[in-house]
Amino acid sequence: MPAQRVSKSFKDLSMSFKFNPLSGDLITLKNENAIARAVRNIVSTTPGEKLFDPDFGSSVGEILFENVDDITAVSIRDEIRSSLTNYEPRVELIDVEVEPNFDENQFDVLITYRIIGVDIPPSQLDFALLPSR
Repeated sequence: MPAQRVSKSFKDLSMSFKFNPLSGDLITLKNENAIARAVRNIVSTTPGEKLFDPDFGSSVGEILFENVDDITAVSIRDEIRSSLTNYEPRVELIDVEVEPNFDENQFDVLITYRIIGVDIPPSQLDFALLPSR
Protein backbone atom coordinates (compact mmCIF):
# COMPACT_ATOMS: atom_id res chain seq x y z
CA MET A 1 0.00 0.00 0.00
CA PRO A 2 1.45 3.42 -0.94
CA ALA A 3 2.24 5.89 1.81
CA GLN A 4 -0.49 8.43 2.49
CA ARG A 5 0.57 12.03 2.11
CA VAL A 6 -0.47 14.23 5.01
CA SER A 7 -0.85 17.89 4.21
CA LYS A 8 -2.73 20.84 5.62
CA SER A 9 -3.16 22.83 2.41
CA PHE A 10 -2.55 22.86 -1.32
CA LYS A 11 -1.78 25.86 -3.47
CA ASP A 12 -1.57 26.29 -7.26
CA LEU A 13 -1.23 29.30 -9.52
CA SER A 14 -4.38 30.57 -11.20
CA MET A 15 -4.37 30.12 -14.95
CA SER A 16 -5.54 33.73 -15.39
CA PHE A 17 -2.04 34.94 -14.36
CA LYS A 18 -3.58 38.07 -12.84
CA PHE A 19 -1.86 39.90 -10.01
CA ASN A 20 -3.21 40.50 -6.54
CA PRO A 21 -3.64 44.30 -6.34
CA LEU A 22 -2.57 44.42 -2.67
CA SER A 23 0.50 42.19 -2.68
CA GLY A 24 1.53 42.27 -6.33
CA ASP A 25 1.84 38.46 -6.33
CA LEU A 26 0.15 36.14 -8.79
CA ILE A 27 -3.30 35.03 -7.68
CA THR A 28 -3.33 31.50 -6.29
CA LEU A 29 -5.98 28.85 -5.91
CA LYS A 30 -6.06 27.07 -2.58
CA ASN A 31 -7.07 23.66 -1.31
CA GLU A 32 -10.22 22.25 -2.96
CA ASN A 33 -10.21 24.84 -5.75
CA ALA A 34 -6.57 24.09 -6.60
CA ILE A 35 -7.23 20.35 -6.77
CA ALA A 36 -10.40 20.78 -8.86
CA ARG A 37 -8.52 22.97 -11.35
CA ALA A 38 -5.67 20.45 -11.54
CA VAL A 39 -8.08 17.56 -12.18
CA ARG A 40 -9.82 19.53 -14.93
CA ASN A 41 -6.47 20.51 -16.49
CA ILE A 42 -5.30 16.90 -16.64
CA VAL A 43 -8.47 15.86 -18.45
CA SER A 44 -8.26 18.73 -20.95
CA THR A 45 -4.50 18.56 -21.65
CA THR A 46 -3.50 16.59 -24.72
CA PRO A 47 -0.39 14.39 -24.44
CA GLY A 48 2.54 16.27 -25.94
CA GLU A 49 1.10 19.67 -25.02
CA LYS A 50 3.12 20.05 -21.81
CA LEU A 51 6.78 20.78 -22.37
CA PHE A 52 9.30 18.30 -20.94
CA ASP A 53 6.53 15.82 -20.07
CA PRO A 54 5.15 14.52 -23.38
CA ASP A 55 3.00 11.81 -21.77
CA PHE A 56 1.16 14.17 -19.39
CA GLY A 57 -2.58 14.59 -19.97
CA SER A 58 -5.32 12.47 -21.49
CA SER A 59 -6.46 11.48 -24.96
CA VAL A 60 -10.05 12.46 -24.23
CA GLY A 61 -9.94 15.16 -26.93
CA GLU A 62 -9.32 12.55 -29.62
CA ILE A 63 -12.08 10.26 -28.36
CA LEU A 64 -14.64 13.09 -28.46
CA PHE A 65 -14.77 12.89 -32.25
CA GLU A 66 -16.24 9.38 -32.09
CA ASN A 67 -19.99 8.80 -32.05
CA VAL A 68 -21.91 10.00 -29.00
CA ASP A 69 -22.85 6.64 -27.52
CA ASP A 70 -22.31 4.40 -24.51
CA ILE A 71 -19.21 2.73 -25.96
CA THR A 72 -17.47 6.08 -26.41
CA ALA A 73 -18.56 7.09 -22.89
CA VAL A 74 -16.82 4.00 -21.48
CA SER A 75 -13.64 4.85 -23.42
CA ILE A 76 -13.69 8.41 -22.06
CA ARG A 77 -14.31 7.14 -18.52
CA ASP A 78 -11.37 4.74 -18.73
CA GLU A 79 -9.05 7.42 -20.15
CA ILE A 80 -10.00 9.89 -17.38
CA ARG A 81 -9.43 7.23 -14.69
CA SER A 82 -6.04 6.31 -16.11
CA SER A 83 -4.89 9.93 -16.47
CA LEU A 84 -5.95 10.98 -12.98
CA THR A 85 -4.41 7.89 -11.41
CA ASN A 86 -1.12 8.57 -13.16
CA TYR A 87 -0.84 12.36 -12.84
CA GLU A 88 -2.71 13.54 -9.74
CA PRO A 89 -1.21 11.97 -6.60
CA ARG A 90 -3.10 14.36 -4.31
CA VAL A 91 -6.43 12.62 -4.90
CA GLU A 92 -7.91 9.19 -4.38
CA LEU A 93 -10.31 8.58 -7.24
CA ILE A 94 -13.68 7.26 -6.08
CA ASP A 95 -15.75 7.25 -9.26
CA VAL A 96 -15.90 8.63 -12.79
CA GLU A 97 -19.29 8.79 -14.51
CA VAL A 98 -19.59 9.70 -18.18
CA GLU A 99 -23.04 9.94 -19.72
CA PRO A 100 -23.70 10.62 -23.40
CA ASN A 101 -25.95 13.65 -23.95
CA PHE A 102 -27.45 12.99 -27.37
CA ASP A 103 -29.42 16.25 -27.56
CA GLU A 104 -26.36 18.46 -27.01
CA ASN A 105 -23.86 16.19 -28.82
CA GLN A 106 -21.63 16.08 -25.73
CA PHE A 107 -20.69 13.90 -22.77
CA ASP A 108 -21.58 14.87 -19.21
CA VAL A 109 -18.80 13.98 -16.77
CA LEU A 110 -18.97 13.63 -12.98
CA ILE A 111 -15.69 12.89 -11.16
CA THR A 112 -15.84 12.01 -7.46
CA TYR A 113 -12.58 12.02 -5.50
CA ARG A 114 -11.17 12.31 -2.01
CA ILE A 115 -8.28 14.70 -1.34
CA ILE A 116 -5.46 12.80 0.36
CA GLY A 117 -4.23 14.26 3.63
CA VAL A 118 -7.20 16.57 4.23
CA ASP A 119 -10.10 15.57 6.46
CA ILE A 120 -13.02 16.77 4.31
CA PRO A 121 -15.85 14.91 2.58
CA PRO A 122 -15.30 13.65 -0.99
CA SER A 123 -15.41 16.32 -3.69
CA GLN A 124 -17.22 16.23 -7.00
CA LEU A 125 -16.35 17.93 -10.26
CA ASP A 126 -18.88 17.98 -13.08
CA PHE A 127 -18.47 19.39 -16.56
CA ALA A 128 -19.42 18.75 -20.17
CA LEU A 129 -17.05 17.46 -22.83
CA LEU A 130 -17.79 18.38 -26.42
CA PRO A 131 -15.68 18.14 -29.56
CA SER A 132 -13.90 21.29 -30.70
CA ARG A 133 -11.11 21.90 -33.17
